[in-house]
Amino acid sequence: MEEIITLDYGSGGQKTSELIEAMLLPALDNPALQQLSDGAVLAGPVHGGVSETDGSAGPNGSSPIVFSTDSFVVSPWRFPGGDIGKLCVCGTVNDLSMMGAVPKYLSLSLILEEGFYIRDLKEIIASVAREANAAGVHIVTGDTKVVEHGKGDGIYINTSGIGFLKNPMPGKAGITEGDAVIVSGSIGCHGACVMMARTGIINGDALFSDCQPLTAHALAAAASGRVRIMRDPTRGGLATTLNEFTEGTGLCIEVDEDTIPIDPAVAAACDLLGFDPLYCACEGRMLAVTAPEDAEAIVSALRRLPGSKNASVIGTVTRRRPGHVLLKTTLGGHRLLGKLSGQQLPRIC
Repeated sequence: MEEIITLDYGSGGQKTSELIEAMLLPALDNPALQQLSDGAVLAGPVHGGVSETDGSAGPNGSSPIVFSTDSFVVSPWRFPGGDIGKLCVCGTVNDLSMMGAVPKYLSLSLILEEGFYIRDLKEIIASVAREANAAGVHIVTGDTKVVEHGKGDGIYINTSGIGFLKNPMPGKAGITEGDAVIVSGSIGCHGACVMMARTGIINGDALFSDCQPLTAHALAAAASGRVRIMRDPTRGGLATTLNEFTEGTGLCIEVDEDTIPIDPAVAAACDLLGFDPLYCACEGRMLAVTAPEDAEAIVSALRRLPGSKNASVIGTVTRRRPGHVLLKTTLGGHRLLGKLSGQQLPRIC
C-alpha cells in the first residue's frame, strides 16, 4: 500500500480491495465480514412481534436480519434523475435487496458544512422521504453533525439499513460452470450522468441516472428461478463486479460485448471524455448469476419492471480463464476485463 490515502482507494476497484484486504480484514476479521457482501446476514432470528405482510418474516413471525451501511459523497449533490437524498435511500435499499432481503428500516446521518443552504437541505430531505415511501422503508433513527466552512463539501450522508431475509442464496460458492449471467438493464447511466452534470459539457436531455430501488427486481428474479448471487454494480461498474464473482475461484465469466445493453447517450458521453462504460457506476441495475435453464424466465420477469426493458443474458460461467472475466468483443476478439484500476471518476455515489 502507499503511504497516504489517494482517491484511488475510494474507486471500488483494485485499490479499494487492497485497502480492505491489507488493513481492514486483518484488524476486524469475523465470519460475517469475511463474506465481503453488500450486507451481513446476522445469525439467529429477530423476535418481538414483528408482523410482515410481504412474506419476509420467518416462522412464528421471526426472520434472520440483514444489515448494511453506506456513505454518499456524490458531487454535484443534484443530477439529472436524482439527488443525494434519493441516492442514499436507493443505495442502501439495493444493498439489502441484493442479499435476498426485504428492506424495512433505515438510519439517516447527515454531515453538513457550515453555509449549506437550508432550501437545499429541505429539497434533499423531501427526496429522502419520497424515496423511502416508494421503497416501503421507514427512517427510524439518525444523527446530524455540522463542520466548519471549508472543512466539508456541502453535504455527506450515511445510511444504514435492516431488512428481513426472504431469499437466501449460496453466493459465490454456489456459482457453477454453465450458469448464466444476467444484467437487469442498460449499464453506466448513473456514472455518465454524474460526469455530465459535473462537467456541463454534455446536454443532459437524453441522459439520466438509473437510480432506483431494486427490491421488486430481486424478488422477481428469485421467484422466477435459481439465483446463485446478485449484486448492484455501483463503483467500478459491471466489469469490477463480475471480477468479484470470479476472483479466488476456478471459474471464468465470459461476456459478449454485443449483448451488453448500453444507451447511446451513455456511449456518447464516455467516448467524449475517454471513459469505459463497462466501468461506469450504476445505481439501479442488478447483476445476477443464475441456473442456465432459468435465465430466460428471469429475464422475462425483469423486463416487466421499471428500468429493465433491456434486461439480457450477457454471459456464461466457464473454466476457460479461472479467476478472470473475458470479454468477446464486437470485432470477434477477446480481452481480459480486470477490476477498475485507479479512479475513473471520484465522488460518483
